[in-house]
Amino acid sequence: MPRSGLEARRRLQQAALELYRERGFDQTTTAEIAARAGVNERTFFRHFPDKREVLFHGEADLRVALMQSVAEAPDGLRPLQILLCAFREAGRILEENRPFSEPRLEVIARTPALRERELAKAASLTEAVAEALRQRGVADRLAGLAAHTGWAAFHQAAGAWIDDPSQSLDAHLSRAFDDLRALSAT
Repeated sequence: MPRSGLEARRRLQQAALELYRERGFDQTTTAEIAARAGVNERTFFRHFPDKREVLFHGEADLRVALMQSVAEAPDGLRPLQILLCAFREAGRILEENRPFSEPRLEVIARTPALRERELAKAASLTEAVAEALRQRGVADRLAGLAAHTGWAAFHQAAGAWIDDPSQSLDAHLSRAFDDLRALSAT
C-alpha cells in the first residue's frame, strides 16, 4: 500500500475513535468519519468494509503473530508456557499501539454491537491459537482448553493494563499466568 494509503487508514482510525468517544458508535456515520479524516467516504470503504472494522483492523496481523509465536516457541514447553510466549508477542503489538488500544477498548466496552464483534474475533483468534498448538503436537482436547484459558488470561491482563498503566502489559500478563498456575495448584 502506498504511504499515502497508510496515512489515510491511520487518519480514518483516529477520526473514528474520536467520534465514537464524542458521540458514541451508533450515532457516528462513515461519512462523518471520512470528513473528520479529510478524505471522502469512498476512501473509507477502500480501507474498511464497515464502521466496526475501523476498531478491529489488524486482526490478521495479530493472528499471524500469535500463530508464528506458538510455532517458534522453544521445544519442551508446556502448552500454557507456549501461550505465554505467544501472548507476550501480542502484548508488544498492543503496547506499541497504546494511544489507539486504550481508547479502543473503552469504546468497545461501552458498545454492545462492538462487544459482540470482539467476542467473534476473539473466538476466531482462539481457534487459530488452538490450531497452532495442535500443529505442535498438543492433543486436540488440551489445545482447545489451553487456547481458551490462555486467551482469558490475556484478556484479563489487557484490562488490568488499561486500568493500571504504571506496569507493562507483560507484567500484567505474567501475573495472570501466575494466577492460572496458582488456581490449578489448589
